[in-house]
Amino acid sequence: MNIGEVAKRAGVSRSTVSYALSGKRPVSEQTRRKIEQVIADLGYRPNASARALANGRTSTLGLVFPPAGGHYTGMQLDFIGSVVEAASAYDYDVTLSTSGMDSDRSFQRLLGERRVDGAILMEIRLEDDRVDHFTRVDFPFVTIGRTAHPEQTWWVGIDHAALAASCVRHLADLGHRTVALVNRPEHLLRVGYESAHRGLEGFTKAAAERGLTARTYRCGDSAAAGEACVAQILHDDPTTTALVTLNEAALGGLYRGLAEAGRLVPHDFSVTGIAAGHWAETMTPQLTAADVPAAELGRLAVELLVERLDHPDATPRHHLLTPPIALRASTGPA
Repeated sequence: MNIGEVAKRAGVSRSTVSYALSGKRPVSEQTRRKIEQVIADLGYRPNASARALANGRTSTLGLVFPPAGGHYTGMQLDFIGSVVEAASAYDYDVTLSTSGMDSDRSFQRLLGERRVDGAILMEIRLEDDRVDHFTRVDFPFVTIGRTAHPEQTWWVGIDHAALAASCVRHLADLGHRTVALVNRPEHLLRVGYESAHRGLEGFTKAAAERGLTARTYRCGDSAAAGEACVAQILHDDPTTTALVTLNEAALGGLYRGLAEAGRLVPHDFSVTGIAAGHWAETMTPQLTAADVPAAELGRLAVELLVERLDHPDATPRHHLLTPPIALRASTGPA
């Protein structure tokens, strides 16, 4: 079924059907209703490419989300799901691009061929060439996370510095004096991975303010890496009694490494950090953590992008979220 058949059944020209669908030119109310009735009877759906040519919109959003490691973590999959769900509420589809840089072919196709109306960028770096590229060509986008210069961009994010600091203060209030930070892998910090750097900043500052002995570790995104990281922490300073983790993927290995070292959580060792709430609750014992509100972040990102598409000249807006620490069973007195 095509637009020509709709026009024939309605007794109007193809261009009249096109105008009725796109709204580019006025069509009488009687004619519009006749066309709508034919469309309903035939079950006609306009071709997406033709519709995009007619009204300049694809009804599709791009999600530019390269996996930071070799795979997506549970938290990252939550983000993807939340964006797709929120976009559907505005009648938008979502195209996923795993591009990491503006030189990637997938990124260039997404942008150069205008396959999407706007984009949501994830895995943000403090200096991010994708953000710079989109800004230069004036392509609508929103980031989940902040660059080092967020004033002129639209973004949503969580305050990793504040959350890591809250974890440190919680441990200090429990009497812990020697703590460790389990961060993301070396290569992510080297390229300026935003959450890892801001989490490190918050941890270091809060530990200094409370007069704690603190060490920081860069850990691979896997359970095996987490296990090895715990062994290194206890080797470097056996008096360490607690850790803060920014590395959700290594969490199971951290627990296993502590068990193999004979450290019971939370009786001998406390663990806290930043993680997806449902993931924190699957740990045994359940993890005391700043629960990442993935669904809220995805919803807010889509809302901002739709607002930007509808109001191209609007002043950039942003949302910075600081969820509270959810007290569970993985932390206790030193």
